[in-house]
Amino acid sequence: MDVSNILASHAAKFQSVTVEKETPLDVDTGFLTVTDLTPIDEDSYKSNLEEYLQVTARDGIQALVAALYGLPTQPSPDGPLAQLPPPTTQLPRAKPLPKPKPPTKWERFAAAKGIQKRVREKKVWDEERQEWVNRWGKDGKNKEKEEQWIHEVKANAPVDHDPVKAARDARTSRVAKNERQQLQNHARAQTAASGRDERKKDIERTLATTRMSTASMGRFDKKLDGEKKLRGVKRKFEATETSVEQEKQASLAVLSKLDGDVKRTRKEKGAGDDALNVRKAIRNVSKGRGGVALAREANKKGARGKRGGKR
Repeated sequence: MDVSNILASHAAKFQSVTVEKETPLDVDTGFLTVTDLTPIDEDSYKSNLEEYLQVTARDGIQALVAALYGLPTQPSPDGPLAQLPPPTTQLPRAKPLPKPKPPTKWERFAAAKGIQKRVREKKVWDEERQEWVNRWGKDGKNKEKEEQWIHEVKANAPVDHDPVKAARDARTSRVAKNERQQLQNHARAQTAASGRDERKKDIERTLATTRMSTASMGRFDKKLDGEKKLRGVKRKFEATETSVEQEKQASLAVLSKLDGDVKRTRKEKGAGDDALNVRKAIRNVSKGRGGVALAREANKKGARGKRGGKR
């Protein structure tokens, strides 16, 4: 009995697992995405849209599954898991990447000593209760000394010694110490970030100064990668024609500024000193003869005026 026709008809129902197209599919297993860049066939698209979309989606899914089966796997309770590689598609971000936090004091010490980070379990085994209890928090294991019904007291302990209060104070002091260390780490990180910002601004300021020191004021200098464009100071020109009111306001502003400068100068020199050197002024007017000679000359001029008036 020849069953080749039956097998051929049965195999025709299933498509090949190998996807072959004129334009190869772009498969990004990191994002589990497939991009089909093949131009759309207008005849198939318009004649039977549903079938065309199903065939296109089937080819993309088949290419993605084939790529996943080619990745290395690792065992798990639910079965083998594929290890996805890093994504290759560059996606835009709405915000910049977060800056890495500086290492804490303990992290620097652990790195220097080669200490590996070990995650402590939240639950611990209690031998007395024969159950798993919380390490911290409500009914935590760290409150065991406070809640035990009998306490060991040293022979030289004071009469009013309270072991429950001592255990509670020791626990609260440890919590306060941890919080203080967290605040110190945060302050240290803020100081390091501000120091980096200050150094960056200093470098940009130095670079701008060197650019402006050339003959072309940095216009034809070679730019560095990532260098910001220098912005010059724009000159502000006043209008050539102004109204009378605007000129009046400008004059009042100038007079107010001059008056303020004079008062400031007097204040700086002291209450007893005058902004005007009277002796120097008299010496200049009298041409070095002094104030007495200047007063005598003024009296003579006044006498001549009176005689002239009588005539």
